[in-house]
Amino acid sequence: MLYEKILSYRDELFRDLNTLISIESIDGARNEDCAKALAFILSRAEAFGLRTERVTEKSAHVELGEGGRLCGVLTHLDVVPAGNNWSVSPYALTERDGRLFGRGIADDKGAALVTLYCLRALKELGVSGKNTLRAIFGTAEETGMTDMDGYFERQPLPDLAFTPDSEYGVCYGEKGILQVEISTPTNEATVLSQFHAGKAVNAVPDLAYVMLDSSGYDEQLLMRLADASGGRFEFNYTIDGLMIISRGSAAHACEPHKGSNAAAALIDLIANAYDVHEIGVLSSFIDYALNNETNGRSMGLKMSDAVSGALTVNLGCVHIEGDEARACFDIRYPVTISGDYVFRQFRKIAEESGLTVKLLHHGKPLYVEKDSELVRLLSGAYEAVTGEPARLYTTGGGTYARKLGGKGVAFGPNFPDDDIRMHNADESVDKDHFLKHMQICFEAMYRMFTL
Repeated sequence: MLYEKILSYRDELFRDLNTLISIESIDGARNEDCAKALAFILSRAEAFGLRTERVTEKSAHVELGEGGRLCGVLTHLDVVPAGNNWSVSPYALTERDGRLFGRGIADDKGAALVTLYCLRALKELGVSGKNTLRAIFGTAEETGMTDMDGYFERQPLPDLAFTPDSEYGVCYGEKGILQVEISTPTNEATVLSQFHAGKAVNAVPDLAYVMLDSSGYDEQLLMRLADASGGRFEFNYTIDGLMIISRGSAAHACEPHKGSNAAAALIDLIANAYDVHEIGVLSSFIDYALNNETNGRSMGLKMSDAVSGALTVNLGCVHIEGDEARACFDIRYPVTISGDYVFRQFRKIAEESGLTVKLLHHGKPLYVEKDSELVRLLSGAYEAVTGEPARLYTTGGGTYARKLGGKGVAFGPNFPDDDIRMHNADESVDKDHFLKHMQICFEAMYRMFTL
């Protein structure tokens, strides 16, 4: 069983993974570290004797073989910010209680490095391929996938491809993604002077705070409301007024119900104590439109389909200070629904409140037939290693697969029963699961290379 050979590389792979995780590669905020992560991958590939090409500032590939069909494996080296409440360092590979911890271990640096080592193993084992096998790396997946837009402007689409950036078995459908910003030209609130929450639109914020110019009566009311709510709040008195800190729990925006939105809870609290003039149009809109929900019901967006399930809404960030007042939403809509309709409905109710609406990103849904050659190939690789049939499923997550024109799907690297805490504190994977992924990924890449 050739796929077991990949395990002989695990000690060296873990050393490289520690280096890769130590790089704080956050697109937009730390572009120099994104470039550093990409350079590290290319330097290791060259050391392994593999062909490399830096295609754009934010993308590159490593390849093996010539001719035949072009087969691709796409992974990303950028990560979301670490956030709060880690029990270990987020930027180091830590092993504890049979688990591997670190920002990016599950999403997606672990899979990226495994892909590179699979290419190395195929080369060093002398496997003769019929096709060209290309590992494609990007550094802007978490911020809209413009890295792959640039890459595929210069390079052809693969004939077959997968991205190990989801779960096992094979994800044949991905919901559409709308990321939208709402704003007002000025902050007209009379009581609220600051509100800050979230750094990434595609994550549930676990921390938020507000500054209020409040009276003693207001403070007593707010404390009573806080006690009656399900949120976790702290009250601090400062020279600038009353600061209220809200604490929640992070989660990926594709599953907002798995987290606790600190920003939404805080807006719900202050909206019950003040009117629209006191907290401003932006906060009031979020209160009645979101209504502490994740299903879009109050915006008239509650919907689902039989293929991919229900629409979800996440309030990802809020920033109010001085003349700035803006917030960002992440909406995941079912594959059979029109994204244009969803956006029009959102824009309509926001503009009725006098807000400016800006579409930040629209990723259209992905759907690949279950009996396609690619799904059969990946399902066969999974069953060969695990002895079990691969489940076929859809997701609210967004991966590079939607950039592949129907020629790619998400496949692995994580297992459904593993609490990986993606986009959350203490992101981690079960070590045995990680080793199993190494074998499945190798088997899948072997089959693509030799078919």
